[in-house]
Amino acid sequence: MENFNYKQILSVTMILFAIIDILGSIPVVISLRNKVGHIQSEKASIVALLIMILFLFVGDEMLKIIGLDISSFAIAGSVVIFIIAMEMILGINFFREDEDVPESASIVPLAFPLIAGSGTLTTLLSLKSEYATQNIIVGIILNICFVYIVLKNTIYLEKLLGKTGLNIMRKAFGIILLAIAIKLFRNNTGL
Repeated sequence: MENFNYKQILSVTMILFAIIDILGSIPVVISLRNKVGHIQSEKASIVALLIMILFLFVGDEMLKIIGLDISSFAIAGSVVIFIIAMEMILGINFFREDEDVPESASIVPLAFPLIAGSGTLTTLLSLKSEYATQNIIVGIILNICFVYIVLKNTIYLEKLLGKTGLNIMRKAFGIILLAIAIKLFRNNTGL
């Protein structure tokens, strides 16, 4: 247990929670469910978990192949996180993956790119420059457990929170994400 840092786990969990934004994605998930019928929550959660953990370990090697270091990627990641935060706060979509729905929506577009999308993958490598790998893995697992619960209960959560509640949560996490982006940028540029 000495290698696990609960403060880091909490930070990573909150960062990934804000980036994945599964609560803010409830309307998209409900729309997918209405178009294809049933979404396999277990399958989507497991595939997203595997993508995220694989990228956490292989992402560094991919960077080395193209000649980048983690600090440079962390700075680029902080810019992406900043843009995502601005989307959440302002309600403007600068970029969002296509919502075209294939016959099965459990893996594409749900697991990838909705849950484990470009923002999440970029964030994982950015986090690697700040936090221990085992703490990041615990944060990923905690988030996937939460994602699974949300996917199983989207209709109930939508009724419980309402549109106003979802908007408030999205904006609050956007502000937290904005502060995280600035911290990542500052720590990796030496400013």
